[in-house]
Amino acid sequence: MDGIINVLKPTGMTSHDVVGFIRRTLNIKKVGHTGTLDPNAAGVLPICIGKATKVSQYLVDKNKKYRAELTLGQSTDTQDKYGQVINETKVNVSEADIRNAFNNFKGEILQIPPMYSAIKHKGKKLYELAREGKTIERKPRKVIIYDLHIINIQDNKILFDVECSKGTYVRTLCHDIGESLNVFGHMSMLIRTKVGRFNICNTFTLDEIHKYREQDNINEILKPIDFVLCDYKKLTLDDKNFDILTNGGKISICDSLSLIQINLAENDKVRVYCKGYFIGIGIIYSYNDVKYLKMEKVFLKR
Repeated sequence: MDGIINVLKPTGMTSHDVVGFIRRTLNIKKVGHTGTLDPNAAGVLPICIGKATKVSQYLVDKNKKYRAELTLGQSTDTQDKYGQVINETKVNVSEADIRNAFNNFKGEILQIPPMYSAIKHKGKKLYELAREGKTIERKPRKVIIYDLHIINIQDNKILFDVECSKGTYVRTLCHDIGESLNVFGHMSMLIRTKVGRFNICNTFTLDEIHKYREQDNINEILKPIDFVLCDYKKLTLDDKNFDILTNGGKISICDSLSLIQINLAENDKVRVYCKGYFIGIGIIYSYNDVKYLKMEKVFLKR
């Protein structure tokens, strides 16, 4: 069994909990997620099964979209509503002030990762140190906020959508916006709505996945491995190259194209197909003015 299930993670479960559920339900050991989603958050969590676990690294780097709620007036030690309130003030800001503040956080910004995060410091996760009452100095990280759109402002609560790069903490975004308004703030709700091509409209609940398994129809909800790699150019090669490719070998491109011709540049990554199968991810390199394809990741073994 190989493929990816677009899971709707419920609140109260860790991403690892979901992986464990899939392992038990499908009776398969090789299962992995594609980037941690906070235990108290819900939403899109693609789960890779079998050979698809090799593609998880390509999903981790994908942009993500969230729907979140920022509550102004209080900041917490976890930067969300589940933490202890550490600062509190009256909220007296205009809608114009709020919209201006949101606009200032679009584009490339710096974030200091929260102490309550899974980032490791000397082999220990920051949230473990935070629970011990310790605070470690963290360096700011560059992240990109591609889109930040306010949906509704009601009293001290702001509902918004955000599209962001890998490594962005929406909790920290809420905290920092509150700080910029001089009224504090924390994240009071979070739903992940999209990861790459995986959308919340096409997710499956844990109950639904269990029912598909009981009916022996799990393949109906499995996305193929190459579903997540549509950003890469597709390269279809002659059947004679099948053995070389599946053994991780390299071939000359100019003698091998059969079905399509595409412009390929040095260091381009491509989806490689042969004999009607998706073989894996290859990378283009040049030697003595000849272009070669070397397999970076092979998914199909003979």
